[in-house]
Amino acid sequence: MITSTSNARVKNVMQLQKKIKVRKEQNAFVVEGPKMLYETPRQLIREVYVSQSFLEKESHGGVLKGISYEVVDDRVFDQMSDTRTPQGILCVAMQMHYTMAELTRKEHPFLMVLEDLQDPGNVGTIFRTAEGAGVDGIILSKNCVDIYNPKTIRSTMGSIYRVPFLYAEDLGEILKLLNKNSIWTYAAHLDGKQMYDGENYTLGTAFLIGNEGNGLSQGLAKKASCLVKIPMEGELESLNAAVASGILMYEVHRQRRETGGCL
Repeated sequence: MITSTSNARVKNVMQLQKKIKVRKEQNAFVVEGPKMLYETPRQLIREVYVSQSFLEKESHGGVLKGISYEVVDDRVFDQMSDTRTPQGILCVAMQMHYTMAELTRKEHPFLMVLEDLQDPGNVGTIFRTAEGAGVDGIILSKNCVDIYNPKTIRSTMGSIYRVPFLYAEDLGEILKLLNKNSIWTYAAHLDGKQMYDGENYTLGTAFLIGNEGNGLSQGLAKKASCLVKIPMEGELESLNAAVASGILMYEVHRQRRETGGCL
């Protein structure tokens, strides 16, 4: 049993929790809680740690069945965890890597393109909703929050493993590539002349979602095939990025379901 925070493996987990640089160098990230461990593909799991009190519970079930793990003193485990109320189990997992070819392999791909989103909860919620709405992949700008940030990982609730994604150096170039491959790009924008439900999304479709505070950059919005807007009452100027994304994603899902399109 590990009983000291000076243990090298403990220190490494703590660094992975806190620093994106360390996560990139090791091509790894930390997953916490029984549910997220269960969701993690076994081939991605590198190390598993459980607190002494978790192991002593009769209710931990078969979550550890067939998995090698290291027992950690509760006090030490608290230091390893990123949450205020640790669930007593965490693992170090290998990062995933996808290509544009994998995101666009279907005949009529359905994608989300995120520009500079900073809130882990928003990005995680978008991933969860994307899985439910049948999105084929998510493209993030290089300035978006790190998908392997512990808070983002928790917010995805496991969808991180089932929705392909990649980070792009230049979203402008990505839009050119999408248009070249017959994927129509729609910018959710206040200047949109067309309501979001007035377009046909049964063919190749990609929605552009901008930063929580500033919205889409003008440069990227101008490169979109079409600007669409979501109607709002009262004096509201914009919706939460995750909420707006959900509305748009499920409109695509509705159209494709009703027409028998690709989902």
